[in-house]
Amino acid sequence: MNERNIVESGKTALGIELGSTRIKAVLSDYEGHVLASGAYDWENQLIGGIWTYALEDVLEGMKCCYSALRADVAERYGIRLCTVGVIGISAMMHGYIATDADGNQLAPFQTWRNTNTLDAAARLTELFSYNIPDRWSVAHLYQRILDGEEHVRSIASVDTLSAWVHRLLTGKHVLGVGDASGMFPIDTEKKDYNERMVQQFTELIAGYNYPWNLREIFPKVLTAGEDAGCLTEEGAALLDPTGTLKPGIPFCPPEGDAGTGMVATNAVAPRTGNLSAGTSIFAMIVLEKQLSRVYREIDMVTTPSGFPVAMSHANNGTSDINAWVELFRSFAELTGHPVEAGKAFELLYKHSLEGDPDCGGLLAYGYLSGEGITHLEEGRPLFVRRPDSRFTLANFMKTHLYTSFGAVRMGLDLLMKEEGVQIDRLLGHGGMFKTPGAAQRYLSAAVGAPVTVMNTAGEGGAWGIALLAAYRMCREPEETLEAFLENRIFQDMSGSTLLADEQEQAGFEKFMENYKNGIAVERTAVDLLW
Repeated sequence: MNERNIVESGKTALGIELGSTRIKAVLSDYEGHVLASGAYDWENQLIGGIWTYALEDVLEGMKCCYSALRADVAERYGIRLCTVGVIGISAMMHGYIATDADGNQLAPFQTWRNTNTLDAAARLTELFSYNIPDRWSVAHLYQRILDGEEHVRSIASVDTLSAWVHRLLTGKHVLGVGDASGMFPIDTEKKDYNERMVQQFTELIAGYNYPWNLREIFPKVLTAGEDAGCLTEEGAALLDPTGTLKPGIPFCPPEGDAGTGMVATNAVAPRTGNLSAGTSIFAMIVLEKQLSRVYREIDMVTTPSGFPVAMSHANNGTSDINAWVELFRSFAELTGHPVEAGKAFELLYKHSLEGDPDCGGLLAYGYLSGEGITHLEEGRPLFVRRPDSRFTLANFMKTHLYTSFGAVRMGLDLLMKEEGVQIDRLLGHGGMFKTPGAAQRYLSAAVGAPVTVMNTAGEGGAWGIALLAAYRMCREPEETLEAFLENRIFQDMSGSTLLADEQEQAGFEKFMENYKNGIAVERTAVDLLW
């Protein structure tokens, strides 16, 4: 079948991912070939000290994103998109969406970016003897309890963003195990919330006499390939108000952006890893066994099929880089020579390769928000240099690219140096890796290992959730997700692998010395600058 016939017949997988700065939809065939796409840009807001999105904007963004996809199908193939074979929803992990029995929102949507849960996270970590990061949904829930918020008594559901959207479209209150592992600790043998810890939490809050328990309000956990419901008439109308999209389309379990990043890079088997670079930056290493002890800097989550994963997660990724590139674009416009955004990134990233291996003594922190790995509750973007530093444009850009990996590298040091974790392959994906050779080379220098970037790296998590949807639809009996991806999707896909040389690795080590020493400067800025 040619592409037009595939789309017209509905033998396709639709993946929609709600990322931090973009909602993206990808339509693929069941072998992972991208047939059409659509996107909608949005941005979080800091309201009353809380990083949030209005849920009305979530719905509007999804409609616009799907409309852009439908328009792309019409332009490419000259047909109206009436149905697809299967759908998957993905979104930013963690956070807190609380609703009552009628589905009404009870409190502001708190995203992963919030660090206003330090007390709750510390108490739960001690209780469970298991690291509960500030971002996790159970930390948000318990902090609301500790703060005595009135809405907690009325809670009927607590969701991540993907679970909330999935329920609107299907009526099913379920969640993929990868995303669920960022709500509450998972028993990787049973592929479900850890029952011992569920009971400990129940006992912890017993004195409040709430009319609910944790299993009632958290989504049911599903693994990759399981049935997660179908598109309802109401859901079809939400996604496509024109009434063209037909209900009844099956869904795969909704997942978080970490899980879809693993799938999009084929990093779902033990000893593989990937690094996703966006508004946040996180490295995921699939483990052969559990870690020997608790590390407050490391999240323990799972792959979409339930393998244990160690995550080094930095809240602050490319936002500050994006702001600087916009500043340079503004200057270019003043000169009468405006530069398109994509071209500006390409030019500046490539020019950074001419910088010194240690960035010439420049230092930056792109901390727009707090950073768990470096134990900061708030952030202040900073750029610092000595009087004798080599202050060039190449070093300036290289510094901001290096620093985006700084906090993640500190987490990875714990895994590789303290736990002896072995990595056979590390794959990079996300917009930062679109410019060949730059971010890929710097990541290799940071980890001292080869880094691969697939040709599909720019497709990101929307493509990853489309692959999970395809797996739900056409896997063979007993076929694992790992086998499906290896044998059906990535077998013939190409990419580039790069290893930084010894001088580059030594330069990054020098930069990291400055980065660690300069955290005191960042902390002082948080304390003194409003």
